[in-house]
Amino acid sequence: MSNDQADLIIVNARVMTMDGTGRRAEVIAVKANRIARIGSNADIAELKGKATRVIDAAGGSVLPGFIEAHMHLFSGAASRSDLQLFEVHGFAALKAAIRAYAAAKPERRLLTGRGASYTILSESEPVTRHHLDRILPDRPFIMTAPDFHTAWANTAALEAAGLLSGRKLGVGNEIVMGDDGLATGELREGEAMGPVLDLKDTGGRERFGLSTGGEPDPAPSADERAGDRAIIKQGLDYCASHGITSIHNMDGNFYQLECLSEIEAEGGLNARVEIPFHFKNFMHLADLEKASEMHRRYASDMLHSGRVKMFMDGVLDSWTGVTVEDYADRPGWRGEPLFSAEQFADVAIEADRRGLQISVHAIGDGAVRMVLDGYEAVRHANGARDSRHRIEHIEVVHPEDIPRFAELGVIASMQPPHAPGAGGHPLEPIISRIGRARWPLAYAWRTLRNAGARLVFATDWPVSPIDPMASIEAAVTRKVWAEGMPDQSQTLTESIAAYTRDGAFAEFREDRKGTLKEGRLADIVVMGGDVEAVAPEALHQVRPVVTICDGRVSFEA
Repeated sequence: MSNDQADLIIVNARVMTMDGTGRRAEVIAVKANRIARIGSNADIAELKGKATRVIDAAGGSVLPGFIEAHMHLFSGAASRSDLQLFEVHGFAALKAAIRAYAAAKPERRLLTGRGASYTILSESEPVTRHHLDRILPDRPFIMTAPDFHTAWANTAALEAAGLLSGRKLGVGNEIVMGDDGLATGELREGEAMGPVLDLKDTGGRERFGLSTGGEPDPAPSADERAGDRAIIKQGLDYCASHGITSIHNMDGNFYQLECLSEIEAEGGLNARVEIPFHFKNFMHLADLEKASEMHRRYASDMLHSGRVKMFMDGVLDSWTGVTVEDYADRPGWRGEPLFSAEQFADVAIEADRRGLQISVHAIGDGAVRMVLDGYEAVRHANGARDSRHRIEHIEVVHPEDIPRFAELGVIASMQPPHAPGAGGHPLEPIISRIGRARWPLAYAWRTLRNAGARLVFATDWPVSPIDPMASIEAAVTRKVWAEGMPDQSQTLTESIAAYTRDGAFAEFREDRKGTLKEGRLADIVVMGGDVEAVAPEALHQVRPVVTICDGRVSFEA
């Protein structure tokens, strides 16, 4: 094959370059792992050789590969075999689902369900262990809320984990206790549910990068490690089937990096992955050296580190989010931050001094303000630089803090499927927690964008289904909750950019991916239809038919 002939050509395409110019094309040619040419069907013919593979897009959209800017790869992959409860409502349906699942999984030490709505029984009856005992009295069972910040366990699970009589936990975590002095079964936040989840066949290893920030101890056996790699590889394949070519993981440790590096050595790493170091509130500043070491060891275009992930609060549904003013349905309560303002500022200053990016989970407006204050302290201490620190979720923001995102160069990392009313997500209990006075600044995508903030979109998989097209649809079709509220919906172009170009910007790689240009890395998704021609409510029906990462086909329908 001639040196100027392409390895792969996509023809008959509606190419959206996403480079900000609105440029369109019909053909993309790929050589090795780079885009060699973008143009028309006519002017690219010279690049076709006998060995060139031709993919006919048949008039479908061709986009930069999707960048999933907030997800949990290991736990998401492991949760695919859990009982899925997203569409289960009412005790009878829950009973049928759990019993059928238990019958199908006789070998499991712990039966796990996920996606259980806070109102899975009804809007007025909270789940307790007694409900679950009536369904499954003799085997440990736990089910998590869609946000993974609350879980409900039966008595067998609580006893096996040593939680039935309660346990002292860190700030922001709670084993809800009943009047009888025993746990009700509701577990709020990671420290509370962790001892139960550690009963899983994996030993909870998929959670260590999130729950402890540490490494598996004892070290997994060779068979366990191989099993974990297989789970992660299944997750990567699942991502590729949704057009995802880059992943910003939001939990991490050396173990995940090592597993991914081994997958890469075997030729199976079919997405670019960024793994952070998770800094917990019980750690010390010296622990940031681990983050720096992760950054030094892993810095390729396929696998890299260099980010510190933290949590400032929990979620609004369980009153663990931190708010500026009292919760609307719980006067006198504003939540408890997981870091003090001083502690967070110290960590942020040191991480920034080391040249590390920072991403902080902050859902309530009080938590968002604390993080912005910390980033401002970073600038005073270290000087202004292009740090691109991030805040994750931002489900409520105070009006005084909106302009600070642009002023401080902070990236707003937001998840369109999380908004109540999107994708079947119920309005309650969250809109009652927020209160009508704060509704205009809840999930305020348009307000932040109009104020100059840079947005990136994602799903937080497995909190929400991983599908980028469903997430883009949620952003485009967002509805107001009441007359007179601001419209927070996004245009199609803005939403795709938040999944491509802006995701690349968020990891300092906008010079090599996120747009379709000659010389850029060949991360491309071919859609089975024209995304610009379908009704907004039908965007989720336009599916990827070919995903290309680093010049190689990683998925083909």
